[in-house]
Amino acid sequence: MKRHKKTLLASILLIIIANLAPNKIAAQDLSGNISISGAFALYPITVKWAEEFKKKNPKVKIDIQAGGAGKGITDVLSKVTDIGLVSRDLNDAEYKKKAYAIAVTKDAVIPTISATSPYKAVLYKRGIKKEALNSIFITGKYKTWNSLGFKSTAAIHVYTRSDAAGAAETWAHYFGKKQEDLQGVAVFGDPGLAEAVKRDPTGLGFNNIVYIYDTKTNKPTNGLVPVPIDLNNNGKLDPDENFYNDIDQLIAAIVAGKYPSPPARDLYFVTSGKPSNPIVKAFIKYILTEGQKYVTEAGYIKLSNEKLKKELEKVK
Repeated sequence: MKRHKKTLLASILLIIIANLAPNKIAAQDLSGNISISGAFALYPITVKWAEEFKKKNPKVKIDIQAGGAGKGITDVLSKVTDIGLVSRDLNDAEYKKKAYAIAVTKDAVIPTISATSPYKAVLYKRGIKKEALNSIFITGKYKTWNSLGFKSTAAIHVYTRSDAAGAAETWAHYFGKKQEDLQGVAVFGDPGLAEAVKRDPTGLGFNNIVYIYDTKTNKPTNGLVPVPIDLNNNGKLDPDENFYNDIDQLIAAIVAGKYPSPPARDLYFVTSGKPSNPIVKAFIKYILTEGQKYVTEAGYIKLSNEKLKKELEKVK
């Protein structure tokens, strides 16, 4: 009987070792390169994920370039890169070309003005109606600030994106339009658009959250501030519409569905077909599991556990 117990214990230990050893060896042996390009919206958090992933897998090299969602989808479908960063929903044509989208986090596009704007104080009392934004960004009907009720004939300097951008496409989609329908001076990249608006006291643009707020102080930064939207069109900014003071309030409003979607939207890693490269699969799995702990501190919104589980199934 005693001999039988020893044999059984030895068998159990062998089973445990047999199940643990391959995983340990696989982690140590994970090596190679991952190339990524695309949306400015996803660039900061992707850099953070890559840094943390490489600490665990020092033999893996990850090259990341920001260039807009359009570049991301073009590069990955032409197999120039392993992963495309895309900050908008994919279209049918892209799916037909075997684009394979995996949602990894969420953020929003927010209208912005310079912190030195002479209209800031009043906009923070009234907000700005969606109809007025449409008359500025789409129809071009509102060309001066007195169109918004200010005693000023100064021109509204409208800024948009020159690159094929998920932020611009999402902002246009808010009005039922496409990026090419947006009015304004076209500027390359989210950082460039933020800089243009910051320098122009009579300017109006739009940016992703991470280019408006400082994730260390949680406050709007770099001379750029969000423009509150008057969601119920009553001509004043009610307390439940006033959630732009810091990034935590804004994220909570997006999670609660108070901020409209669009311009809130999911952000995607896109591969050409279902990913088969073990390194790429391991990186995406890391992002959908352990990597989620960096999402909030980086200024993004976590997907629900149910959605994360669904996206993880796509990588298996």
